[in-house]
Amino acid sequence: MSEQNAQGADEVVDLNNEMKARREKLAALREQGIPFPNDFRRDRTSDQLHAEFDAKEAEELEALNIEVSVAGRMMTRRIMGKASFVTLQDVGGRIQLYVARDDLPEGVYNEQFKKWDLGDILGAKGKLFKTKTGELSIHCTELRLLTKALRPLPDKFHGLQDQEARYRQRYLDLISNDESRNTFKTRSKILAGIRQFMVARGFMEVETPMMQVIPGGASARPFITHHNALDLDMYLRIAPELYLKRLVVGGFERVFEINRNFRNEGISVRHNPEFTMMELYMAYADYKDLIELTESLFRTLA
Repeated sequence: MSEQNAQGADEVVDLNNEMKARREKLAALREQGIPFPNDFRRDRTSDQLHAEFDAKEAEELEALNIEVSVAGRMMTRRIMGKASFVTLQDVGGRIQLYVARDDLPEGVYNEQFKKWDLGDILGAKGKLFKTKTGELSIHCTELRLLTKALRPLPDKFHGLQDQEARYRQRYLDLISNDESRNTFKTRSKILAGIRQFMVARGFMEVETPMMQVIPGGASARPFITHHNALDLDMYLRIAPELYLKRLVVGGFERVFEINRNFRNEGISVRHNPEFTMMELYMAYADYKDLIELTESLFRTLA
């Protein structure tokens, strides 16, 4: 066995042992009757806290005496005897928790918190303050385990390095990679901006059939499926063109659709068998109008 294969086998064994230990902890929680609560409510996300309070001085924060409630995934933990620091990650980013044994209900720190694992979902309540280094943090007075993670996180320093694993286990990539999360957020904002722009220009968003009797609108090899109730072979659409044009014929003068298309062809960095496309049609216009529309759309989104 090569050194690389031996290393891979050792990593699999380590992963299995880690998962076994986490499942044993889950079983212990169930035996103790400790439920995963669904009544925990947060009042702010980490980015909202940073935006509102990062600029305030430590003395000002202490005078304000602000109580907050947050929830997220435990990404790092530094245990220093009777106190610990935790990095909590939520949809908005990260916030630091200060967890002291004497500030929590009896037994929570040693019997529960210390046995939790990185990746677990926590709920925390406490008072905002700033550390000596000026980092905005939460001094916890309540800490609850909301969800138990059964698989370990990617290495905290290197993240998920294997490109294939990043594609096939996107959830791990999103947990460990800020750039990937920001890409998803940016895409969502772009789509929202496109829709807002098109509606403001008098276009109506529509949805047309994904399964079609005749694959039309483009020259491509379709995916074939079968409609059992009709006993009929159908095709996943390769383009929405024909149905959009029928809507124009029906009297809707400006229509657009943002949806999935399917083309049973090769895969490359520029082509994917399943992809999202926007297609639009407007009556009483020519290519000059489309040029103006497209340029204006890009200027607006930029």
